[in-house]
Order: sequence, then structure tokens, then C-alpha cells
Amino acid sequence: MKVFVTGTAGFIGFHLAKRLVADGHLVVGYDGLTPYYDVTLKKRRHEVLSENSGFRAYIGMLEDKDALRRAVEDCQPDVIVHLAAQAGVRYSIEHPETYVSSNLVGTFNLLELAREAKPKHLLVASTSSVYGGNEQMPFKEAERSDFPVSLYAATKKANEAMSHSYAHLWGIPTTCFRFFTVYGPWGRPDMALFKFVSAIEEGRSIDVYGEGRMTRDFTYIDDLVEGISRLMDAVPVIGQPVEAEGVTDSLSPVAPWRAVNIGGGSPVGLMEFIEAVEAALGKRAQKRMLPMQQGDVVATASDGGLFHALTGFVPQVGVKDGVSAFVEWYRSYHATANLAE
Repeated sequence: MKVFVTGTAGFIGFHLAKRLVADGHLVVGYDGLTPYYDVTLKKRRHEVLSENSGFRAYIGMLEDKDALRRAVEDCQPDVIVHLAAQAGVRYSIEHPETYVSSNLVGTFNLLELAREAKPKHLLVASTSSVYGGNEQMPFKEAERSDFPVSLYAATKKANEAMSHSYAHLWGIPTTCFRFFTVYGPWGRPDMALFKFVSAIEEGRSIDVYGEGRMTRDFTYIDDLVEGISRLMDAVPVIGQPVEAEGVTDSLSPVAPWRAVNIGGGSPVGLMEFIEAVEAALGKRAQKRMLPMQQGDVVATASDGGLFHALTGFVPQVGVKDGVSAFVEWYRSYHATANLAE
């Protein structure tokens, strides 16, 4: 099968492309290599992928529709997985224009090309942040998600709405998956785990927002990739909702479209997460307790009923093992980088 994946130099896109190539699929990746964080890390991910003949990379911005078209036409995809985006809740407060450009204009370009390419399935990355001010826990796909508290979340909610309209107008089978705090090897330097490990290793203090009272539904990267790969085969069809006890399908009544949570399903307190980091490193953290930041939410929790009904899969990796795997990768990666210098 031929799969077009945007964001293959990113954390999730890298792991997904690696898995798909290993499964024997042809993957054409598209990434802008933006300097939001260390471009060297992004280039290294692409280098790893390019070691396999089943992967081809195109470098270009989502906003460059002609470049994007050339890559899609080269692939002639059976499936499109759209992961590329400007990420980060806090960054969206300081640089809102990049979210409008990448997440709105860029996703519009991708949808237009999906209309032309007519893939068997279009999968679009969303986020648990769309639940925003929703206080009903755990988050269920069929519940309202109309109160985003960051521009990042608002653009992702807009992506869901945009993709629904294209699914309705042009009959593109579409699944939007909502991620919940993904972590693991090759992770993003702007995320808490990378920051915690880096600071503790170097003897610096870590910033603990919300004074440590937050909880997150952490999802290990291998579990997420397994979920995405299984959802590729769960193509939505109008009039064919999931029928499982206790599960309400988010399938649209007017389009082959649904939203699906992919979460660990076992929320963990921030302080417990930090304890797992300390245990994996064998070092104690110096903690700087800080108030909540704008755009953050106190807690996230995924209802995994629909995801399980569609895929038969339940996330397997707990925080202790997942954090240990990240620390092992982090030390190995930086040891290799130091030798190269």
C-alpha cells in the first residue's frame, strides 16, 4: 500500500513512517523542517527513515501547495495521514500567526489535494486539547468540544470541521484522531519529558506548572503508532456506526467521518510522572513550583471505548516503562552526538 504522511521529520510522523515501512508499505513523507525546535533532530529522523528504500522524503511547507501537490502526485496514495502542524499550546500565545498559516492554510491545501487524489482513507491528527473547558471526564468523542482555551486547540478543532465538510462534499472517508500527551524516544524537546530529563541530567531545576496538581493521560509512542496503523483499516462508512455496549460512535450522519480518541486510558498525576523520571535517571529533581500557564488545562482523560471497538487494541505501556525507554534513548542519542563533535 502507498501511504502519504505529512510531518515525517516530526516525532509522531517519524515513528509512524518507520512502522509502515517495516510493514512493507511505500511511504512518501513531506516535512518543512521548521526551526520550532532543533532541526538537527528532525534531520536525523529523516536520515534514519531514508536508510530504507521504502521511504522517500520531500522537503516543503504545507503552505506551498505546488510543492505539496508534486509530493502527493508522486505517491498516488491509497491512504493519507496528515500529522504535520504547528504544535504547542504555549507557543500559540506568542506566535499565533504560525498556527493560522500552518494549521489552517496548510490543512486546507492538503484537503484540496486529497479531493483530487481520492484516497481510500484520510486520517487527520487532532488533539485532546479540543476538549478545552469540557469538565466531563473521561473525554468522549460524541460530547461537545466547543470551548478551546488555546489558539492551538482552536485550529485543531477547525481542522476537524474542515475535514468533515470535505468528507461530506467529496465523499472522502476521514478519521480525525485526538492525541493525548504522546511521549517516548525521539520525542520533542519542547515537551515536558524532554525538558525534565535534560534539566535533571545537567543539574538544573525543573519548572512544575500548576504546582504539580495537573494530571495527564500519557500515551506511549508505540501504542499511538499501533493505534494509527489499525485505524487505517477502520474506514468510516455513512450509516454503519459501531455497535458496542456502552460505546457511542462519533460517526457523522451526513459524511464518512468520525473522531476517535487515542489515549493511554490511565491518567497520571504530574508529580507521579516526575517520580518516574527521577527513578529512571537515578537522580532527584530540583523543583520550581509555578502556577498554571495560560492555555493549559488541569486534567485530560481519554475514554477509549470507541477506539477499542474499532481496533480491538488497548494501550499497553505504562509510564514507568515508557519513561525508562525515553531516558535510555536520550542518553544514547546525546552520547552519539558528543562523539560526533
